[in-house]
Amino acid sequence: MKVIARTKDNDIATVFVAENETGKMFEFVESTQPPLTRRDKWVLIISTLFGCPVECTFCDAGGRYEGKLSYEELKFQIDYLINIRFPSGYIDSNKFKIQFARMGEPSFNPAVLELLRNIPALYDYRLFLPSLSTIAPAGTDNFFEELLQLKKELYRNTFQLQFSLHSSDTKQRDELLPVKKWSFEKIAKYSERFYDKGGKKITLNFALSQDSLFEPKQLLKYFAPEIFLLKITPINPTYKAEKNNIKSLITEKNNHNEIVKAAEAAGYGVILSIGEWEENKIGSNCGQYVSTLQQATNVENAYEYELSKL
Repeated sequence: MKVIARTKDNDIATVFVAENETGKMFEFVESTQPPLTRRDKWVLIISTLFGCPVECTFCDAGGRYEGKLSYEELKFQIDYLINIRFPSGYIDSNKFKIQFARMGEPSFNPAVLELLRNIPALYDYRLFLPSLSTIAPAGTDNFFEELLQLKKELYRNTFQLQFSLHSSDTKQRDELLPVKKWSFEKIAKYSERFYDKGGKKITLNFALSQDSLFEPKQLLKYFAPEIFLLKITPINPTYKAEKNNIKSLITEKNNHNEIVKAAEAAGYGVILSIGEWEENKIGSNCGQYVSTLQQATNVENAYEYELSKL
């Protein structure tokens, strides 16, 4: 395995493109959350699949699935970045976070569980924050049962589990995420078992478009505010979103605080997760995939950082 390209070094985020022995490519990201520095919080965003079999309508990583990353390929992404930033091996950051959220639905890859189980023995850190984002595909029950047990054993108060729903309407959810998935009821029942009082609440993520159906009071039928919080994000600019004419509701000029107020009025804690708009230009945001730079189509305010070959 080797890293073959990267975007230019940036204090916000840097994207790396790697290639395995058979020529399959995967991407990973290191980022910070300004005004926090790398010493305050260091975030790694790693891939779990080569592409993704789920063709979400606004994600550039879907549509060219070539299999699962091996345990060694998962670990390579972490080791590479640690070697760059903390060559002594000690991760000198107050919060060390790994998000399994770059390329691929993580619940399709059992090696993710093996890596999560081994991380406390593999790395030297102050505080580790594991984060897994999923659409909860059908047929992944065994993965999530093992994840639940692993979380109870190792990460009871630090694990961040996120279900990406993107709509409070089940029909629209199916249009946006066109695979068989757990129902809202099944997600809720699992989450009730997963949640530990004093630990992190389960996140329900909504990347909202101008056509999104988002009714917080409808969510109350399934998702108790005592267990769940809502995260509202923009639709990041991607080739896929442009092709499907999906326009973000949240923009740099309008963050639609009335949506946050409606969710709070329903009793939910709310995270309006906008981040740095420069990340769209870097190509480091969720749904973006810098290896699509070979496409001729341009996306406004996205993928503006050139890849430098190594």
